Amino acid sequence: MTAKILDGKSVAAQIKSELAQQVAALKKKGITPGLGTIMVGDDPGSQIYVAGKHRDCAEIGISSLRIDLPARATQDDIIAAVHEFNSAPECTGFIVQLPLPAGINQDQILAAILPEKDADGLHPANLGKLVLSVKGALNTPVPCTPRGVIELGRRGGFDWQGKNVCIVGRGITVGRSLSLLLTRADVNATVDICHSATKNLAEHTLRADAVVMAVGHKYLLQPAMIQPGAAVFDVGVSRGINPATGKAKIYGDIDPAVSEVAGYFTPNPGGVGPMTRAMLLQNIVETAHRQLSQNNSEMRKINADCDV
Repeated sequence: MTAKILDGKSVAAQIKSELAQQVAALKKKGITPGLGTIMVGDDPGSQIYVAGKHRDCAEIGISSLRIDLPARATQDDIIAAVHEFNSAPECTGFIVQLPLPAGINQDQILAAILPEKDADGLHPANLGKLVLSVKGALNTPVPCTPRGVIELGRRGGFDWQGKNVCIVGRGITVGRSLSLLLTRADVNATVDICHSATKNLAEHTLRADAVVMAVGHKYLLQPAMIQPGAAVFDVGVSRGINPATGKAKIYGDIDPAVSEVAGYFTPNPGGVGPMTRAMLLQNIVETAHRQLSQNNSEMRKINADCDV
């Protein structure tokens, strides 16, 4: 068996094309979506990632705003930057690029973001609403990577409805948030979450229709650990040296040989990663739509008050 490759780059390009049309329509109604980034320090990986986000914005017409702070920035300096974007009307939503320098209270920084401007969907208030939401529309930003996993599967032909899904990794960014999205009524999957203390991991992955790996452990998932035809989604990233070239290389959590057994397979890089960035844009555009709806509601109220 040869798996169907779920090409995140191709799907992300489709989504960006769709979002570009929505952005153009919003602009005609007086709303220009704007994404802000707060970057602290000069971590090379973070710089590349942030630059990519701003290129994505330029492609579809979203305005870019950025605040770059030195590595010596204090907690108060970063909080001040958060407040600047909170109060900026041209900033629809923003992110604080992680990781932050040692000594910074990350939780305090993220909690200072206005929930409605939380482009990553990881503010405590937004996660709380996700916990409480089983049915109906989600009117808050949604965690980008979990949303990207689900959308990549759907657009690639994998139906999550009623499937048994094994998630390996319990972090807030992926594992825990993904379990909440998968068990909502509009997805309707059954979830099994595994982690570092799970015994006999293969027993869990072998009975799953889909496996999502998000631990950052090179090639942890091997071909013998999945059932034939299963869908596998590689989210984890680890870095090492390519023995053939001696150069740095990114490795996923899933051995490429798994593609010979799986029914659906995401490459890493090139699978879930581009979808994460696309879902960040999706969050910004959806927030702009909510802003437009709120503006229209307020205008109707003003007109009604004037008529009295």
